[in-house]
Amino acid sequence: MARLLQPMLAGVVTALVGFASSFAVVLAGLRAVGADQDQATSGLLALCLANGVVAIWLGLRQRVPITIAWSTPGAALLVATGAVEGGFPAAVGAFVVSGLLITAAGLFPPLGRWIAAIPTPIAGAMLAGVLLNLCVAPVRALGEVPLMAGPAVLTWALLSRSAAKWAIPGALLVAVVAIALTGPGLGTVDVRPVVELTAPSWSAAAMISIAFPLFLVTMASQNVPGMAVLARYGYRPPLRGILLGTGLASTLGAPLGGHAVNLAAITAALTAGPDADPDPGRRWIASVTAGASMIVLGVGSGLATALVLLSPPVLIEAVAGLALIGALASAITAAVAEPQGREAAVVTFVVTASGLTLLGVGAAFWGLVAGGAMTFLHRRRKAPQTAPGETASGEVAPEEGAAGEGARISRL
Repeated sequence: MARLLQPMLAGVVTALVGFASSFAVVLAGLRAVGADQDQATSGLLALCLANGVVAIWLGLRQRVPITIAWSTPGAALLVATGAVEGGFPAAVGAFVVSGLLITAAGLFPPLGRWIAAIPTPIAGAMLAGVLLNLCVAPVRALGEVPLMAGPAVLTWALLSRSAAKWAIPGALLVAVVAIALTGPGLGTVDVRPVVELTAPSWSAAAMISIAFPLFLVTMASQNVPGMAVLARYGYRPPLRGILLGTGLASTLGAPLGGHAVNLAAITAALTAGPDADPDPGRRWIASVTAGASMIVLGVGSGLATALVLLSPPVLIEAVAGLALIGALASAITAAVAEPQGREAAVVTFVVTASGLTLLGVGAAFWGLVAGGAMTFLHRRRKAPQTAPGETASGEVAPEEGAAGEGARISRL
């Protein structure tokens, strides 16, 4: 039993960090696309259950520490997109289609390769544009509710230096204390978990604004980096099984309000690394424990939703924004890493961040269209002659290294 303690503790910590760090983003995303309190609570519960079941199944089947998470960038996409024609049922229909697309990527590898063919700067810029609005929320909160937001931001800043994985949970705890001291109390709301079925409806605008961008963000920002993290620790599980498992779970969880589950990218290192267990062959115990713990945490989905309802909206958005600072930094880095793709990446970023809605379709799609058009136009130009070791713009080309390796991995 003593040998099980270390990986099991690592799994519990992974679940706690994953849940506390981003449940506010999930709830904000679901509410943004039209979910009411019960539908948002049900969606959070569905994601916890889907997360746990897939993690347990894959861990026991493959004996590899495969950590599953909900799509935090996907939830940020929902915040950026907002309500679509047809309301929340149309959003649920888009969740179903996104889950089916992930499943199809597992069944038909060429689909995954087509997605990987999207230039890394364009994908990174789209994600950065999606995340930007939430990431500036902490600044807005400092102006609107300084006495509540200030301690939370300060806690995040201090913990990010000394105990990074606890920075967001710590900020959330401080925010909860502020809510408890200034709010009406939990006695005014129902904190029980809720199961609320929403029949999906089908809207072309929702398919274009949510389904395809959600699929793209989940694949490019979660599944591919998650595989890279596992590879860094010596694990190379077949991607097919992961895509099939998470795609089917996302599809089945959609009518309950869940938007997407996928391979974890950030918390994956907590179960795959040596801190989980010195023996690499035993670290799967940590990921299975994380899955079981996430199911238990799902029981608290009602309480989590209640905390969001009791707080000023900007405060919860601030905590969500703090949780996405690292993801924004990575997305911006990917967007501008290649000099020859910077103009197209900046266009993608600007259009996506603008919040433009045209013909009922959200900004993420138009950002991809604009960036793709710029990429096509620039490739049509005749490339100038360059000296060895220089780019077309005259800048010295970066040496092959970690950035180049990351770019290759992102295109697999």
